[in-house]
Amino acid sequence: MNQTKFWTIARDSFWFLPIVYGLCSMIAAGVITAVDVWLVPKVSGSIPNILLTGQSIAKQLYAALITAMLTMTTISFSTIMVMLTTYSSQFSPRALQDFMQSKITQHVLGVYTFGFIFVLINLWLLTETNQKDLLSPFFTVITTVISLGFFILFIHFSARWAQVNFLIGVIRSKTSKLIRETFAERTYGEHQHWNHSQIETIRENDRQSIHAMRSGYIQQVNYNYLINWANDNNMVLEATFQVGDYVPKGMPVFYFWALGDRKDNLAEHDYFLLIGDERTDLQDIAFSIEKLVEIAVKALSTSMNDPNTAINCIHRIGGLLSELAGNYRPVTYFSDNNGDLRLIMEQKYFRDYLFKSFYQIKHYGKDDISVVYSIVDTLYKVAIVSEASIQKEVWDFTKYILEAVDTAKLPSMDYQYLKDITEKFARLCGEELNW
Repeated sequence: MNQTKFWTIARDSFWFLPIVYGLCSMIAAGVITAVDVWLVPKVSGSIPNILLTGQSIAKQLYAALITAMLTMTTISFSTIMVMLTTYSSQFSPRALQDFMQSKITQHVLGVYTFGFIFVLINLWLLTETNQKDLLSPFFTVITTVISLGFFILFIHFSARWAQVNFLIGVIRSKTSKLIRETFAERTYGEHQHWNHSQIETIRENDRQSIHAMRSGYIQQVNYNYLINWANDNNMVLEATFQVGDYVPKGMPVFYFWALGDRKDNLAEHDYFLLIGDERTDLQDIAFSIEKLVEIAVKALSTSMNDPNTAINCIHRIGGLLSELAGNYRPVTYFSDNNGDLRLIMEQKYFRDYLFKSFYQIKHYGKDDISVVYSIVDTLYKVAIVSEASIQKEVWDFTKYILEAVDTAKLPSMDYQYLKDITEKFARLCGEELNW
């Protein structure tokens, strides 16, 4: 888990890839300089003249290329600052993670770092000798041309990310992948129910606690490590949190009951629990959905007044809830390969995802019939692709949404459209609608 924590911090850090590229550029500049000093004088007759450059021309070329690299880097950083302002004011501050963690954003800045340091070191290592043939200017020009290509790519990339529909699509795709990974088949056992008397027998033993070593959000849980560790030490663990919860330092995050003698000391929770200062989308489906909710709520504000963007978010949230309904398993009990209970950890219920998805949109959009209609229509489509138990939860939640609407004051056509979709929904779920 410590390795996972390192890569998570590296992924969220804006400096990690540029530093890697900068170190590579130093190595590349050293190698090219060594080739110029020791190899080129011996084989210069075999190298085409177009690849070789004199010292005086190389100095002028390096000076121009450094200026060009700085200009591209400055424009790119200015573009990033504009994107940060746009995301914070118009979309969602949480969505900044998606832009800043994008591989293109970080690799582009890494390429700029590589190019600038490569040119600067080559200029610095250019000695005052009588050597007329240098190979390094050719590679410097190639590096600058590649940087120019990445500059054009970044401008195109930033223009797409500035479009709210593109951002919504990216968040939807990443969340869809997260849903599939979260409910994929595991090597350990997952169970919805367990023998109640066996659990009571386990709890008769002395209970011990594992406490949070720092305050923060639960970002990731290493289930494999937990279950294997509990199996090795013949114990049963019970989590007191869900992924995405905030825990203060010293709070019990796990209780455990030892069923025999432990083989080792209590493990540090850093091995199986990742706690950070911000919520992330490593395992937190609800957080990924809430990004779309925030974009919708911001679009419904009086300053934005963009209900179509909110409706687009509602449709994408509905698509994610449909996928979630098809994959969702209410797992609470986890067993090892021998079928013995090792971990008790209550997961979010499907109704929790429903509530987190729409309760804020309902609050801020209840006076816009187009928003209310879109929510009901989206929930109806979720119910179509869901099993009976989830249909019942979706229908109950729809009644909660409709409680915020004063149907008696709706214009006739608004009332009729909302009534039609609600009656269709009620028939699907085998319910009666009393309006």
